[in-house]
Amino acid sequence: MRVHEALHWAFSFLRERQLEEPVAEMLLRHYLQMDRARFLASFHEELDGELFQRLEEDLAAHASGVPVQHLIGVESFYGRQFQVDQHVLIPRPETEELVLAVLKEIRRQFKKEEEITILDIGTGSGAIAVTLALEEERTNVTAVDISRDALQVAADNARRLGANVQLIHGDLGEPFLKTGELFDVIVSNPPYIPTVEKDTLAVHVRDHEPALALFGGVDGLDVYRRLMSQLPALTKEEKGMVALEIGTGQGMDVKKLMQTAYPKAAVDVLYDLNGKDRIVLAYWNETSH
Repeated sequence: MRVHEALHWAFSFLRERQLEEPVAEMLLRHYLQMDRARFLASFHEELDGELFQRLEEDLAAHASGVPVQHLIGVESFYGRQFQVDQHVLIPRPETEELVLAVLKEIRRQFKKEEEITILDIGTGSGAIAVTLALEEERTNVTAVDISRDALQVAADNARRLGANVQLIHGDLGEPFLKTGELFDVIVSNPPYIPTVEKDTLAVHVRDHEPALALFGGVDGLDVYRRLMSQLPALTKEEKGMVALEIGTGQGMDVKKLMQTAYPKAAVDVLYDLNGKDRIVLAYWNETSH
């Protein structure tokens, strides 16, 4: 069987099960270790029989609910490949917008010669922390997670991508409340899905990604409430920023929580490329805090 024949067979398999067709290309490119240009040029090459058998097995696993990212072991985020497994949330494109917003605000608020301390709370795969460390070299990035398994994934990603990130085990900001360490920037993508929505999620998400990273209580805001009780004690008074990813429709609720925690800060709700509220951003300086 030629590569293009295997691809069309896989498309049909996925289409019949109402699954996303790009999964077929992701799997084949992973097996063949090809970029997209090389893959397209290989369409008339013969596909090894063992690879086609692997394709059949992986598509069956995907149809049963296994995310394709777990089958190939990676997901792309901000132009880099991050290792992922069942212990971490698979990075989403929406979170790239959180990183972009943080970088934009850092460059607006801090002078070029200033070093910046960043804390990523609930780092998971380390996608946010590693990306910030690599995109803005003057940053000193610390990341925390309650899951030791997740921290191992984050450590592997940081090492493989060459990012200098300090990884700490702990629940939200508690390790730093004990040490008194303060940060210029705090960023987090907390669990925000209401538990009542669990049964509406795709099986790939519901059964294969860690519940600890997905669900935020009945209204999805439990972790935000806990964060707001900690954040003022973790940020510097002179100048700083907090950026939180949120679920659709949570913008105003999280903004109110943030305004209570930082009554003198400017607090904005930012919308993603689909027009959905996605980020709550608070920032302040000597005159506003």
